[in-house]
Amino acid sequence: MRSGLLGKKLGMTRILADDGRQYAVTVLKIEPHNIIAHKTVDKHGYDAVVVGTIETEENKLNKPMRGYFKALGGKYYKKLHEFRVPADQMQAVGTTYGAEIFTSGQCVDVTGTSIGKGFAGPMKRHNFGGLRATHGVSLSHRSHGSIGNREDPGKVFKGKRMAGHMGNETVTLQNLVVHGVDGDLLLIRGGIPGAEGSYVLVKDAVKGK
Repeated sequence: MRSGLLGKKLGMTRILADDGRQYAVTVLKIEPHNIIAHKTVDKHGYDAVVVGTIETEENKLNKPMRGYFKALGGKYYKKLHEFRVPADQMQAVGTTYGAEIFTSGQCVDVTGTSIGKGFAGPMKRHNFGGLRATHGVSLSHRSHGSIGNREDPGKVFKGKRMAGHMGNETVTLQNLVVHGVDGDLLLIRGGIPGAEGSYVLVKDAVKGK
């Protein structure tokens, strides 16, 4: 496994490929990433690299983060992330990389926070069909209907699909295809979780070929 990237979602567009087909792609802006520290099995219990991106000012960080960066003796970063990397494949501290680590046609896994929808009913949240439009149904056409059984078991099972909070969850989409790399822009086919302006995590696909 290699270290991945943190990208800012700029939005979606469409690309006309050489084969004449149009592809919907999501555009991610990738700032330079710097490896600022290592995590080791002996000291931390696992091997990983700590990556910082998007430089910021000291006064824009809280006191614990200011102390962390001062201990490393380096710059201050707005975004930090750890990537699990085998000890024999760790890059040296101070290494800088960007979108160029990915190539066109490669499969990646993208993790982001889905757009929050607030409190949603069962039809929107779970794609229920709703109740009948007539024949005795009044004022509850979009409800979920019965949620239980009879005296046995006499309870509602955990996990029952009902109305509730929808969205604002960590979502990972696997095996998305990298359409191309254009400077600091990474083009990924299809949609990815998150609103425009949010940050997503891009890593090599764990199940991809």
